[in-house]
Amino acid sequence: MDVSKGPVVERIARVLAGQRLSLNGHGDQVSAGAMVDATWQQHRDDALAVLRTLREPDGAMARAGDPRVWEAMVRAALDEA
Repeated sequence: MDVSKGPVVERIARVLAGQRLSLNGHGDQVSAGAMVDATWQQHRDDALAVLRTLREPDGAMARAGDPRVWEAMVRAALDEA
């Protein structure tokens, strides 16, 4: 499966894991892909917290589109999780 098209909670958790593990973030791993694959689930609660924070769009986001659609999309991601 192409990770970039997977569930948004997994995608956020993978980014958080990579940020903590990779030398490009705050980690020390030159190539963190395998470790991200093995540990992203440990960041699932943090990913859910990020999504809960994003349920309501900020002003710039609301001006760019329909806030009700955004909220419905984020809630769908949370429900899927």
